[in-house]
Amino acid sequence: MPSKHSGPQSVSVELSRTPPPRERADAARNRAAILTAAAGLFAEHGVEAVSMDAIATAAGVGKGTLFRRFGDKAGLAVALLDARESELQERVLSGPPPLGPGAEPRERLRAFVAAYLDYLLAHLDLIRVSETASPGARYRIGAYRFWHRHLELLHTEAGTGDPGYAAHALLAQLGAEHVAGILPEIGEERLRAGALRSAA
Repeated sequence: MPSKHSGPQSVSVELSRTPPPRERADAARNRAAILTAAAGLFAEHGVEAVSMDAIATAAGVGKGTLFRRFGDKAGLAVALLDARESELQERVLSGPPPLGPGAEPRERLRAFVAAYLDYLLAHLDLIRVSETASPGARYRIGAYRFWHRHLELLHTEAGTGDPGYAAHALLAQLGAEHVAGILPEIGEERLRAGALRSAA
């Protein structure tokens, strides 16, 4: 049974999503070939070790096609993450509580942190590349606006004094560069416990 925490919040967050662009059939085939090749090479060799030349060769496309479509490795990382981000966004918007609508805001905040950490730790290298391609890159990614709006609305419902700032502060702890830097020192268990305490 939907609670007072469902309708308007889901609609508002939905508006922050970026619709996928339409593309021609040949462009879609090239895109699929490039993403398949990149995913395979990244999984085998690691993101940093793979060159754009190697991806173009493996995909059977020219370098010009690759660079025009994705720009750089960060653009490829964003594209590879798109489906994974969309799945998490759908769970936030319409999945079961506590991640989805129907739970109290503080409970949903903790559920988001736990789910986002699952996603982040599973794809840490890709997310790190997408967020650090240039100064401030993380904050220009559509997914960041979605996560921020979701957390801002939950903080508003929870009565936080400055919901917008609180959302940024929580997301700062979940930045890929930050997590990659401290994870070897503190370990995953302490990382998760600390982030969940921040969402309490």
